[in-house]
Amino acid sequence: MESTYYTVLDGKNTEPKNNNMKHETNILKEFLRMPLGSTEAIFRKFAGLNAPGMEWRNNGNQEQFLYIPGTRDDKVVLVAHADTVWHGSNDPHTLKIDGDKISSLERNVGLGADDRAGCAILWLLRNSGHSLLITDGEEYGQIGSNWLKKYNKDVLEALNKHQFMIEFDRKNAFDFKTYGVGSLDFDSWISCQTGYGFKPNESVTDICTLCRDICGVNFSVGYYKTPIRLANTSWLTNGTTLTKQSHFLSKGTLKSFYCHTSCNGLHKPVWEKETETQ
Repeated sequence: MESTYYTVLDGKNTEPKNNNMKHETNILKEFLRMPLGSTEAIFRKFAGLNAPGMEWRNNGNQEQFLYIPGTRDDKVVLVAHADTVWHGSNDPHTLKIDGDKISSLERNVGLGADDRAGCAILWLLRNSGHSLLITDGEEYGQIGSNWLKKYNKDVLEALNKHQFMIEFDRKNAFDFKTYGVGSLDFDSWISCQTGYGFKPNESVTDICTLCRDICGVNFSVGYYKTPIRLANTSWLTNGTTLTKQSHFLSKGTLKSFYCHTSCNGLHKPVWEKETETQ
């Protein structure tokens, strides 16, 4: 596990306080600096890992994904998407740190805060033993994940043999959604394990498409909208999310949670295999 736990978790911090926090914040800034108009830089960075069993499949028009299988017996799928929606300029921007917030100095230039923050977390968890999945086209109707589901059945089968899926793509801090791919038991277990609060199920995201047999959860990563900066992200919240997930995912044997998928906000559990030892 690359990340170690933060020693300071005070929202009044004005800068990262130790080397681990500085490293993680620098990774976040690296992803935030990647061009918004293209996902290529993100895919190439993960492809550069040359991990055993890696699959980078690209059919064009955002029909692409990159999958790196994990090594743990009780592995889960960690999901983030590389694309972002921004109606302003895609020009390079200057990052500003104000307190624990990172924003763009140029008001008409996007930050890609939630999407790129999720990718940064996956990068920092790349040595966790869990599987990584980067998708494209999520913002325009889960294009990449729908293509994966329809035309890449081998990968879909592999994904649904995991314990469950975790996506990092929610605004705000310390909450989660499971949409129609959770169960009452799964939601309760996630809340107990992480301390995060359940939010009502609205909209859709990639796990809604990909979770055919297993449960999935989407965690907040510290993205906020403001009337002044249009968007910003919190390095502190991002780092706290990383710390909590590092601790959670390094536990012992993780449970398997299975469900029918619907993404209509209804919980439809099939069965849950108890494998955890605490």
